[in-house]
Amino acid sequence: MKVRAVLLALAAVLTAASPVLALDYPTRPIKLVVPYPAGGPTDVLGRLVGEYLGRDLKQTVFIENKGGAQGAIGAEAVAHAEPDGYTLLFTPSSVLELNPMLYKKLAYDPDRELQVLAIVTDLPSIMVVHPSVPAKTIAEFVAYARQNPGKLNFGSAGTGGVGHLSGEIFKLMAGIEMTHVPYKGASLAVADLIAGHVPVTSTTLTTAATQIKAGRARSLAVSSAKRVPDFPDLPTFGELGYPELTASIWFSLSGPAGTPAGVVSRLNAEVRRILRLPDVRERLRPEGIEPGDLDPQQFAAYMAAEVKRWAPVVRASGAKAD
Repeated sequence: MKVRAVLLALAAVLTAASPVLALDYPTRPIKLVVPYPAGGPTDVLGRLVGEYLGRDLKQTVFIENKGGAQGAIGAEAVAHAEPDGYTLLFTPSSVLELNPMLYKKLAYDPDRELQVLAIVTDLPSIMVVHPSVPAKTIAEFVAYARQNPGKLNFGSAGTGGVGHLSGEIFKLMAGIEMTHVPYKGASLAVADLIAGHVPVTSTTLTTAATQIKAGRARSLAVSSAKRVPDFPDLPTFGELGYPELTASIWFSLSGPAGTPAGVVSRLNAEVRRILRLPDVRERLRPEGIEPGDLDPQQFAAYMAAEVKRWAPVVRASGAKAD
């Protein structure tokens, strides 16, 4: 997504919006499209946002899981919906910034057909292995992978997502060989890890925390800049000598381009207010999830840096989604 397009879309939040639109909206239920299967981090966070939005807007916010094609199917549905604020998209960064690099042709144009209404969260990823893998640290895993060149598969939520690309960076930095296995969502990748079908996956604590605490999976490192409160013994990749893997997935509430300024203003204000609620912060922080708090200019600069960062990784990995 071009920085100028993002800036213009988010700048609508600061525009003098029609008070009538802001006061009248919403008058009927809102559909929130989650472009991944149920149970993954996008679904969990989307339902959290939908729960509080519905309560505060005094309307039903129902979730529609519309997975497939690395989020492109759900994004297309919202991009081509009526821009009236009643069909929204809860999406991770890859759908807006990485899909254009992965697909030769997308059925939606994130620059022209979608606009970000609010930044919701910033979520780190983790490397998780099956208990049968004889490695309890990153150093031990690297040694194990070098002893088994080309024999290890690593799973992720899909081709070209942050989990996949983080795995590709790790392979390059560590000098190891692994074969990527894409899934149609993070929950499916973790389910196959637990079943022993893949030995390692790059996922999120939101998806894997329960399995880790139950001993059905073992976490080796987290991509956050600092350790996660609920997992104080889990080191960061930066601590272990892999600063390139200090990365996160941001999530946003988006809608069709042309959504009325008053509706954009209302939704942005509600999301930012929700993210400041103590009980919401309490639900997010234990797993290292940082509530979004970027103004339009800051987000435009952040996204420009992210695109610049991931573009060479996508090229080097050869990742393609079609």
